[in-house]
Amino acid sequence: MSTPSSDIAFTPTIKAIQAERGSRQNYARMEERGGFRTGLTEDLAQFLSSVDTAYLATANAAGQPYAQHRGGPKGFIRIVGPKTLAFADYKGNRQYVTTGNLAENDKAFLFLMDYAHRRRVKLWGRARISHDAEVLAQLMPRDYEAKPEQVILFDVEAWDINCPQHIPQKIDAEDVERVLAELQARIAALEEENMALRARHS
Repeated sequence: MSTPSSDIAFTPTIKAIQAERGSRQNYARMEERGGFRTGLTEDLAQFLSSVDTAYLATANAAGQPYAQHRGGPKGFIRIVGPKTLAFADYKGNRQYVTTGNLAENDKAFLFLMDYAHRRRVKLWGRARISHDAEVLAQLMPRDYEAKPEQVILFDVEAWDINCPQHIPQKIDAEDVERVLAELQARIAALEEENMALRARHS
């Protein structure tokens, strides 16, 4: 019998705690269906197209964890293979903690948030660095002012969507500015129309 994909997160110790605290039965039913998702679906592709921020977690050979923010224009994380995501990695503070961790331990985790719609996606997998100039050029967002340094390829082993509980709703400043501009234009048009009506009846 194959193990469920959710075993990537649910170790025997975690399952024991779930049993102790009353949630094991629910997750056991999920495991009977295979566990977490493993295929890269159209729903995930649509979600990625709206993502402009991500957190990439890695650990070194000693198990010391590290999480680093990665960002870019919406859709900067792309699906490039049946199980593989990729994104351009830009020059930053040049500490290279993530790069060094992946050289020692390729296990990685991506945490993606959509505050506007109160959604979060968790992806477990293995990541690696590429310096392929052609791939980097393909992944570099058009007209984005950043200096690309390398590519991070992330092979997905399992992924899951969390419930929206406790996620605060936050709206991107660009989205707010766009809506405000539309409203201001509409108000201006209505004021102009109102002035014309007043002039007609005076």
